[in-house]
Amino acid sequence: MGHKFELYKDKAGEYRVRFMYNSEVMFSTQGYSSKASAVNAIESIKKNGPDAPTVESED
Repeated sequence: MGHKFELYKDKAGEYRVRFMYNSEVMFSTQGYSSKASAVNAIESIKKNGPDAPTVESED
């Protein structure tokens, strides 16, 4: 499997999600107090991600 969502608990006890591709972390989320909220984040990314626009920051 080349890519996956990884759900884990951080040192502060919060749930986080990271998206991995070929064992490399592509992005990670904020911390969530509940596992259900982290799972909802995964579902939102799956549902809304394909239609998300790409924007360029001028910073």
